[in-house]
Amino acid sequence: MNNTDSREPGFPSCVLITGATGGIGGALAVEYAAAGAKTLILQGRNTERLQELADRCGALGARVVTQALDVRDHDALMAWLADVCESEMPSLVVANAGVNINTGPDGQGEDWQDVLRLLDVNVRAVFATVHGVLPAMRKRGHGQIALVSSLAAWRGLPETPSYSASKAAVKVYGEAMRDALAHEGIKFNVIMPGYVESQMCFDMPGPKPFLWKADKAARVIRRGLQANRARISFPFPLNLGCFLLSVIHPAVSGWILKRMGYGD
Repeated sequence: MNNTDSREPGFPSCVLITGATGGIGGALAVEYAAAGAKTLILQGRNTERLQELADRCGALGARVVTQALDVRDHDALMAWLADVCESEMPSLVVANAGVNINTGPDGQGEDWQDVLRLLDVNVRAVFATVHGVLPAMRKRGHGQIALVSSLAAWRGLPETPSYSASKAAVKVYGEAMRDALAHEGIKFNVIMPGYVESQMCFDMPGPKPFLWKADKAARVIRRGLQANRARISFPFPLNLGCFLLSVIHPAVSGWILKRMGYGD
């Protein structure tokens, strides 16, 4: 049975999530369906997973619209977003689609084509998502856009330099857009998760301290978005540690990371 969150101020009746077939995206879809969202618009590449998610959210009372689309096709992504924003008018858009790469088991370095693919998904597709939904929100004079970054945005990890850099770009972009569009009634929020159970997380090398389950992360994200927090970062101990690593001298932070098991 749906709870009473849908009657609370700021709760979105229509939610659009890109990358919904991933760990956090899927958990967010279920979280919003359980909390009382009337309509969910879910984008992903895995059609089977999309249908499973639609069935689960539908059983919780939500109407679900799915879209199988590769976000690397930025023109198709923006065209679809423009259409769905006119027909469904989502009040919350979560730019969640993302991928990760690493330097390899022997530290041989990142493949250049993989770097380009990562930037297409983690940076360009996020920016394209914003540009795709923003005109309709500005026309209506309200809306909320959440960008999924990472605690890796605080200080790059040696095994995942391109991923860390891409999430830093999303963080800075979201913070800037929050200031730029606040006077128009458009809310921007930056989500910075630590390690959350997902295939992408498990594929990452290195230790994974304070690992959270996806449903716990989704609950914290939903509540943070409803409170319109500028930055939703968790878990606290890891967030604090990553922030401190970002403000001390890189030589010192690099030494600390090595002692923790990151890097050679």
